[in-house]
Amino acid sequence: MKILQLCHKPPFPAVDGGTIAMHNIAHGLIGLGDQVKVIAMATHKHPVIESDLFDQYREQTQFESVFVDTSISKWGAIKALISGKSYHISRFNSPQFAKKLTQTLKEDSFDVIQMESIYLTPYIPIIRANSKAKIVVRLHNIEHQIWERMIKNERNFLKKIALSLTTRLLKKYELSILNQVDGFMAISEVDYQYFCTIYPSVSGITIPFGVDLDQYRYAPLEIDTPKKNLQLFHIGSMNWAPNIEGIEWFLDRVWPVLLTHFPELEFYIAGRDIPEYFNQYKIPHFNVDGEVPDAQEYMLSKDIMIVPLLSGSGVRIKIIEGMALGKVIISTSIGAEGLDVVDGEDLFIADTPEQYIEAIKQCMSSLEKMKNMAENARKYVESHHHDVTIAHEIIKFYNSL
Repeated sequence: MKILQLCHKPPFPAVDGGTIAMHNIAHGLIGLGDQVKVIAMATHKHPVIESDLFDQYREQTQFESVFVDTSISKWGAIKALISGKSYHISRFNSPQFAKKLTQTLKEDSFDVIQMESIYLTPYIPIIRANSKAKIVVRLHNIEHQIWERMIKNERNFLKKIALSLTTRLLKKYELSILNQVDGFMAISEVDYQYFCTIYPSVSGITIPFGVDLDQYRYAPLEIDTPKKNLQLFHIGSMNWAPNIEGIEWFLDRVWPVLLTHFPELEFYIAGRDIPEYFNQYKIPHFNVDGEVPDAQEYMLSKDIMIVPLLSGSGVRIKIIEGMALGKVIISTSIGAEGLDVVDGEDLFIADTPEQYIEAIKQCMSSLEKMKNMAENARKYVESHHHDVTIAHEIIKFYNSL
């Protein structure tokens, strides 16, 4: 099967949840013998980064990119509001990308056009005019839900109004676009059920994030006695607003309370584009490591992953990666949304400082508890997120359209 994968940012190198999800799905399909060509938008925020490994990726995927300026501007937002269009979507409209897509469709034929997120859907008319391929949109999140949840936590009144206006238009667009595609793939069962309720006649399927388990070294706990100086950590791209919001909440509301009960704890944050003001936090035992060269080695060097998300949608890729490595994870309900996990067995769910205290208390008092949770986490990923199994499900779905 020949598949054209359209991406709103380069899937390689796979450095954040979105790029990992896009890269892994192509990797799985290619592994089955299918042909995948990738055309991606390169932006100021997400440029193409070339390397020796990139050359191999380009050869495998016939990768091409087009620069698109998606920079946010007040005037652009105002123009979109006046015209009644979603500024979230219109930022990805590009004559150059449209030209590249048209040229590609005229020169080659495909069985399926796989659009990674609704940000590529403005190009549906071009695809229909130049190709007989089936169009499938992969929904990484319910985009408007992310912004609605952030609005609830926004304290600035004017910003709250502006976000409400733009989010309303995004929601209108997102809930109207699925009737123009042949099928959709949701990244979680929760998201799938949401869209099925709105579009029961559109073919859809839940395709979770897949991982190549050979690339994730499972490292069982090697400590023999419970630790008091547990190292908690968060790793994630800090150019994604929900991550910043969640860490600010954790530092302001949770971390000081945890330290009063467990004064030997350490908390580390790592990831790209961490705002400078985090270095100004005058909080004991809080460490900013910034971008790290090897995310897996970093995660393996710490004890407990913290995922304090208050907004967002879809599935948190870093949770799945952490579980694949056998890490103990404490997440908010929203952070673990979309995962069929059991609180207290596969990971801990904590939405309040008191629940974080209880989770840490269990980890400190029972080494067996931590070991069992680490084993359960790995088994969960093996059962639900193996990339080969997922790739087979995708091809089966494509053949049914």
